[in-house]
Amino acid sequence: MSQQDMTVYEHLEEFRKRLMIVVVFFFIAVIGGLLLAKPLIHYLQHADEAAELTMNAFRVTDPIKIYFQMAFVIGVILTSPVILYQLWAFVSPGLHEKERKVTLSYIPASVLLFLGGLAFSYFILFPYIIHFMMNLSNDLNIEQVIGINEYFQFLFQTTIPFGFLFQLPVVTLFLTRLGIVTPAFLGQIRRYAYFILLVIAALITPPDIISHMMVSVPLFILYEVSIFVSKIGYKKVIQAEAKAALEREESAQ
Repeated sequence: MSQQDMTVYEHLEEFRKRLMIVVVFFFIAVIGGLLLAKPLIHYLQHADEAAELTMNAFRVTDPIKIYFQMAFVIGVILTSPVILYQLWAFVSPGLHEKERKVTLSYIPASVLLFLGGLAFSYFILFPYIIHFMMNLSNDLNIEQVIGINEYFQFLFQTTIPFGFLFQLPVVTLFLTRLGIVTPAFLGQIRRYAYFILLVIAALITPPDIISHMMVSVPLFILYEVSIFVSKIGYKKVIQAEAKAALEREESAQ
């Protein structure tokens, strides 16, 4: 049965089935996250610049809070490919065969970009921010007492947004294939997009120009890559429309 022939109830039933698959897999992934959380927390406490910090628990519940938060984050990351696949499976009946194959290829690209964003922020940006903050504390004769809860909250706030920001090329390609945006439109709004990216970079980074540029430049590159990818997608859309128009003309004759 095609998606066009399905009733509203059948759509809702299909959505419920897909959602249940995601929930079950997420539950299993969180259980796996509970096993992985402890070694990962140990690693993140003693990696790179963090090795110079002594972690403290200011509340009795801080350790278990971080433990379950880490398990939750691991569960979300492990479940993300399943979420994307189930979303694709839900909308794919309404797509042509070629569109189904193309959109299915977005899933591994999206996951890889998300992991790439996490890796960039953790291995490049996060150590620099920690180093900057420690130097500033020393310059001001302030002895830092780092809470384990505050440390991991700052880690999550610094790294996870980059996973989503690195989705920009995939999202742009998807919107281009849907006909919502075009390369010309993305070029016209470039200055406004750059301004928004500058604001995002300012919200993520400390108030110094080096860290700001460390975030802004990769985001600008991502935007330009998105325009390039959009051009490729838009060209394929035009070709598909031309082919469909030619087929309609031939069938009319």
